Amino acid sequence: MPSRTVTVASRVGLHARPAALFTQAAAATGVPVTIAKSGGAAVNAASILSVLGLGVGSGEEVVLSADGDGADAALDGLVALLSTDLDAVDEV
Repeated sequence: MPSRTVTVASRVGLHARPAALFTQAAAATGVPVTIAKSGGAAVNAASILSVLGLGVGSGEEVVLSADGDGADAALDGLVALLSTDLDAVDEV
């Protein structure tokens, strides 16, 4: 099962809007994706409540894992999303 470690760039972490954008993108991949804080339990990355429950703050590392055809491409896209300050989009 492929996995990637990424640092969350959004200045408020994975809360509210950034978490919603991330979970929608995870669901759209078409493959099962999980997210976990480093060393923590993995949760469904497409579940907004599960992602919010992790309490991921800005600058924290998370581990994404996916399984199935297209898993590597799905993870690459999600890593790119989390590496962006999703809150900065509001300021444009």
